[in-house]
Amino acid sequence: MTSASTAASGETVPAETVPPETVSAEVYQELLRFYSRQMQLMDDGAADDWAATFTEDGVFEQNVVPEPWRGRREIATRMRAAAARVAASQLTRRHWIGMVSAQPRGGHGADEVATRYYAVVFDTPRGGTATVHLSTLAEDVLVRAHGSWLVAHRRVLHDGTAWPPRFEPAADPR
Repeated sequence: MTSASTAASGETVPAETVPPETVSAEVYQELLRFYSRQMQLMDDGAADDWAATFTEDGVFEQNVVPEPWRGRREIATRMRAAAARVAASQLTRRHWIGMVSAQPRGGHGADEVATRYYAVVFDTPRGGTATVHLSTLAEDVLVRAHGSWLVAHRRVLHDGTAWPPRFEPAADPR
């Protein structure tokens, strides 16, 4: 589609309002199940299991952290430390994601997708009230390996902050 398409009503719709190619409903449901499992692993403090949802050479970057975490081993080590800090604080932390969009990527059909979603993180002290810890926008490149989805690259932008120049989102983060 270059400049416009025709809606079901027969109206011409400008190209910028036509949604990009999306994954099938079946793949979309797989992705939602993947994210549900992955976020629950993180919230349960299962750092090694959470890190196993990344490829061996996976990358996890946040605009508020000076350097990306590279490789499953480093991701696991750093997430174990983060989980220990949360446990020591006696907070219950929950990640809630939504507004997930997913597009096939790089001509790999349903075996590689780019996703974009919002994540809100809640903290609840024992006997207390939940508060929003942070709100983010995340972009992932996911690959299917041996029947499971894995994160090849995750980029997280914390709301209210900016990407440092070297973290400017690129067309292809891999």
